[in-house]
Amino acid sequence: MENQSLESVVRANHELFMRTTDRLAQPLDELGLTHATAQALWCIEPNEPAPSMKALAGRLFCNAPNLNFVINQLIDRGLVERGTDPTDRRIRVAVLTPRGREVRERVVQLTLAQSPFATCDPEDLAQLAEILRRALGGVR
Repeated sequence: MENQSLESVVRANHELFMRTTDRLAQPLDELGLTHATAQALWCIEPNEPAPSMKALAGRLFCNAPNLNFVINQLIDRGLVERGTDPTDRRIRVAVLTPRGREVRERVVQLTLAQSPFATCDPEDLAQLAEILRRALGGVR
C-alpha cells in the first residue's frame, strides 16, 4: 500500500480517540454530562471573552440547531448562561457560570488523566504537539 504510514497514523488517531471517549463515559455521566456537553464546556475558555454562538459552533464543528441543543443542556445544569457580546448586543455568547468553570476544570483534568497520552514522556509529547500543530495548520 502506498500510504501505509498515513493509514497507520489515521488508524492510531481513531483508536486514541475511541479509547479516550470510552474511558471518559462513566466520569462524564457522574458529572451529568455527555461527550458533546463536555466538549462544549472545554471549548469555552474561562480566561478569554465569551465566544459567540457562531464561533462556538465552529470550534465544535456543528450547526446552530445542534449547538442550541447542547447549550440548552448546559444551561439546564447551571453551567452556562447565554449573554450578549458587550461590543455588539446583537451577538449571543456562551458564558460559563462559576459552577461551569469548576466543572470545566474537572472535565479537562479527567480528560488529561484518562488520555492514553498521559503516560508519554514530556519530550515525546512536545514533538507530537508540534506535528499535530503542523498537520492542523494545513487543514482548512
